[in-house]
Amino acid sequence: MAHVARIERTGGPDVIQWVETDLPEPAEGEVRMRSTAVGLNYIDTYHRSGLYPVDLPMVLGVEGVGVVEAVGAGVTDLAAGDRVGAFLMPGAYATERNVKAQDLVRLPDNIDDETAAALLLKGCTAEFLIERCARVEKGQTVLVYAAAGGVGHILVGWLKAIGATVIGVVGSADKAEAAKDNGADHVIRHDLADIAKRVREITDGAGVPVILDGVGKATWNASLNSAARRGLIVSYGNAGGQVDGVNLGVLSQKGSLFVTRPTLFDYAATPAEKQASVDRLFEMVESGAVSAEIGQKFALSQAAEAHSALEASDTSGATILVP
Repeated sequence: MAHVARIERTGGPDVIQWVETDLPEPAEGEVRMRSTAVGLNYIDTYHRSGLYPVDLPMVLGVEGVGVVEAVGAGVTDLAAGDRVGAFLMPGAYATERNVKAQDLVRLPDNIDDETAAALLLKGCTAEFLIERCARVEKGQTVLVYAAAGGVGHILVGWLKAIGATVIGVVGSADKAEAAKDNGADHVIRHDLADIAKRVREITDGAGVPVILDGVGKATWNASLNSAARRGLIVSYGNAGGQVDGVNLGVLSQKGSLFVTRPTLFDYAATPAEKQASVDRLFEMVESGAVSAEIGQKFALSQAAEAHSALEASDTSGATILVP
């Protein structure tokens, strides 16, 4: 029997239930995937709390890897024993599940399951932000918020590998040291300094051509004031609240700025785009530019405890759930 971590109502970590469930044979176009490692992400807590509306009941989790156990009719490109991964697809907190074959990506033999589970969502986010959304070029200076966080850590390493100059924003001495160790050229402590003022000082008044902002509302004004003429603000997250009331006149006043609010879903909209993003991610892992940095592991049945730790900032690096 399969087991899943499911919610029937939204709320705190206590609403997560570990339950046994019947799993039918895979339908046409589906495969049965046995989970070997599952990634924990902040979006999981948004689904659980109701911040992001979901249909209930819901099996949590959007990122996981595993092994194909069986295939349904019409599936010709996957077979039992294949190692696969899935991201952007709810239902990952399960020991086994049936998944549409077209939603899966293949994993390279040289990447272990836990590394893949820690990196798929965050790493493919970094890939699309840098290479297909902002299209960062060698020699450009990029401002990265939460530079020691899960996505931020990957962004910094990736940017350095392609020859960019990185200004990282962090909130503590430990995180400043981590960002520097990861290659950030300059680090700004937002708890000690005015972000935009320091950016202007570092860039001799010019500002930065690219800003990767996963914080949102809390840093919106700092981003506006840090951007170079015709600079691009990529607002890809809302850890500090959702940006609203964007004034186009302000974009003009600040230097004819560009702004985008992208999501990975729109940059991994087809099976080919998903696989290409994953392949590029693991190229960067193989080169040493990107690492998983797994800080802790929980049993999949302890998903509630993992959520509590994440929301209390009692985790470091990536968190993995294992069956």
